[in-house]
Amino acid sequence: MGLGVDVHGSDYTKAAKRAVSDALRHSSLNFFEIAGKSANDMHVEVVLGASPSGVIDSTAIAREIPYGTVTVKVVPGGLDIPSPDGQDQLTMVNAAILVSFED
Repeated sequence: MGLGVDVHGSDYTKAAKRAVSDALRHSSLNFFEIAGKSANDMHVEVVLGASPSGVIDSTAIAREIPYGTVTVKVVPGGLDIPSPDGQDQLTMVNAAILVSFED
């Protein structure tokens, strides 16, 4: 799991990339040898929680994952905090990275 923030500019893709990076830093997968699998055998599902008004480039997000077959899904979530003058906002996106293997 991870959290990404774009402090200025309301760039949902930037916030999502930061959330994925944060999630990757919180994970450790070192059981490949025991399972007879490699990192490239992974099926990786990235689930992003973002404001429904936000636009996220799923292809750019998938490139953030270094291994496996990657799918990206955006669901309602995250948080937008408008600036007092209404000209900007703090944009937050949450990420969950789910890994599976075929039997």
